[in-house]
Amino acid sequence: MIVRYSCLAVLMMASSFTDAFMAIPRTKKNSPTIASSSSTILFSKNSGRAHTERMLEESMGDDWRLFRAKLVAQEKMALESNSSSGNNKDNRGIPSDSSSAKNKLKRTSDADAELDKQGQLGELFAGAISSIFHSKEDPSHGKKRTGDDNSNTLMKGDNIGGAVPLSLHSAEGSDLLMYNNQDPFASEAELPIHMKAPVTSVDKHRWAHDIAHIEPGCVLIANEKLNGVFHQTVVLIVDHHEKTGTTGVVINRPMQGNLNKVVINQDNASIDLSLRLAFKPAPVSYGGPVLQDEFAVLHGFGHVEGSKKLAPGVFIGGSEELMNEVRIDRFDPRNALFIKGHAAWIPGQLDREIKKDVWYIASVSSDFLLRYAGAPTTKEDDTKDLWKDILTCMGGKYAEIANKYSGLGDLRMP
Repeated sequence: MIVRYSCLAVLMMASSFTDAFMAIPRTKKNSPTIASSSSTILFSKNSGRAHTERMLEESMGDDWRLFRAKLVAQEKMALESNSSSGNNKDNRGIPSDSSSAKNKLKRTSDADAELDKQGQLGELFAGAISSIFHSKEDPSHGKKRTGDDNSNTLMKGDNIGGAVPLSLHSAEGSDLLMYNNQDPFASEAELPIHMKAPVTSVDKHRWAHDIAHIEPGCVLIANEKLNGVFHQTVVLIVDHHEKTGTTGVVINRPMQGNLNKVVINQDNASIDLSLRLAFKPAPVSYGGPVLQDEFAVLHGFGHVEGSKKLAPGVFIGGSEELMNEVRIDRFDPRNALFIKGHAAWIPGQLDREIKKDVWYIASVSSDFLLRYAGAPTTKEDDTKDLWKDILTCMGGKYAEIANKYSGLGDLRMP
């Protein structure tokens, strides 16, 4: 067994829960089910501002994790490039005899092409400098220039507003476009510095890569050999601290039926009646084996009061404020995932499990995290198996694991 809890351990972890897990009110006798109008308006203003900030953050592309994902993609591209170039070398790193002449010729060709490119750039900027310092009647240019002599060339649009002559729009000359508005006094030796670096594209809706450490908002992906309740699960980390331990929620175990049906069919589930009615059609997921009568709400609405931001566009908690947003038709309850129970580790326990390869640690896109909380999907997504989908997106050995061991899917809970 990977997870074993003593009474003392459970009490320690329960005392360290964040407000996000305690935000959903429990059923109380004689408690009002409808908030007053003044408090509803106040909640609406605060929640509306939180939602606006969340939308601005998305429109500005303010996701540092996406920037890191692009850096990881560039590193992978560089490694693949170095690996492919090393295939023509023997075990000592020396080019093989059969390909040495070919490699030498290629290097010479590449060097010549680079020199030719620099020569073209030098001529281009030399012409620009000449046009600045020479007058229209400069005898070194042969004859007097008139407006009629170059009117045809001018009307072609060449060199107008920074445009480049069509002769430069070739496979080799296309790299020169970026220099046309640069400093014309740059030396030929400086020009290679400005050459464009390889561009890597990362889909902001669908990206995933492994990381070496645990951080809030990352996910634990179950090893393909792990059995039990965590078999092929994806666990979203909510809190991680070396002194208080770690808490997280499983996000790929949707339960049958909506929130209202789950609460009615399970005696140990207790939730406030007004909240249950407001979020009646909301989906529910099994979150873990600890305190399964407690609920947490995962959503992308905004950093409302009582919630915690796990990642850009991903929040947990704040059910009361969300309930008021539902009442004024500003939030769709189907975009809130109610998570029943959670997972917890005492200090040091998760680190030991990771060292034994029980979990893969990954940073993934917000749409992966909100897969069952209303996030949009594409044709590339495997909407029935989040475990497989993330591993496939990570590529390499992880994609091989996904292809070999997947098949059961996410829908396993009653």
